[in-house]
Amino acid sequence: MMKQLLILSGKGGTGKTTVASAFVELGKIHAYADCDVDAPNLHLVVAQAPAPTKTDYFGFGKAVIDSLKCIHCGLCEQNCAFGAIENEVIGIYECEGCGVCVELCPVNAIKLSDYSSGNLMLYKSENHVFSTAQLKMGSGASGKLVTAVKKQIPCEMNDNEIVIIDGSPGIGCPVIASISGVDMILIVAEPTISGIHDMKRIIDTARHFNVKCIVCINKFDVNLDNTKKIEKYCSELEIPVIGKIPFDTAVVKAVNSCKSIACYPESMAAIALSEIWNEIRTTLAQGRSFQFKY
Repeated sequence: MMKQLLILSGKGGTGKTTVASAFVELGKIHAYADCDVDAPNLHLVVAQAPAPTKTDYFGFGKAVIDSLKCIHCGLCEQNCAFGAIENEVIGIYECEGCGVCVELCPVNAIKLSDYSSGNLMLYKSENHVFSTAQLKMGSGASGKLVTAVKKQIPCEMNDNEIVIIDGSPGIGCPVIASISGVDMILIVAEPTISGIHDMKRIIDTARHFNVKCIVCINKFDVNLDNTKKIEKYCSELEIPVIGKIPFDTAVVKAVNSCKSIACYPESMAAIALSEIWNEIRTTLAQGRSFQFKY
């Protein structure tokens, strides 16, 4: 059965997509996904087929009032917890599709109508499958959309196949949906106060769902004291720090050129990422396990 490696950080801007795109290139990965449905960007870095197949995704319904049936009783407006109804008009962005108005309407003038929460996109060629999506503004179905993104990845791949999943920042619904079913989480941490704080949040989240995680430290040399704090914290939990990536201007050059850092194999960052990838690939492919305290 294929193995799923999820890359998270707990915050934005730590280098998740830089690491994910490098792994896709280094491992010649056949299947990968971008589950940051609020702001997907992996497609900007990793070359894709000419055009994706796009599909509307219908998450939560939106309430619609039939003006011909409405008796203007005001019950829907008075009881809407989201303030989505005003003068029998329902705001498309405010409505959460909870259905309270549907239940309260005495003349059945309100119904929940299908609403496209976003677009699923599937880039597929003979050798590659890349699944991603874009959530529409104001939609609250991010977790459900992430689940749909993952379901687009074929499950008939061989045992040695590794699927790379570029996750969302934070620890909310899209991250929790991303965690479901994965074999391991790679946390990309940065040696800053906020980076350490958010790394701890992701570790706690992974522990709650009983998913093993490992850590790599990006730009470790910009603050060696904080790097040591990360290593000490992970050591106490027996979470492996699998590698440290140095600050490298080649990464800036790669990002500005919409390329993976793996396209600059002589750069310090690419060399570090290659070593990290080889360790992860060998461990997952051979069915070995890192040692964990939890």
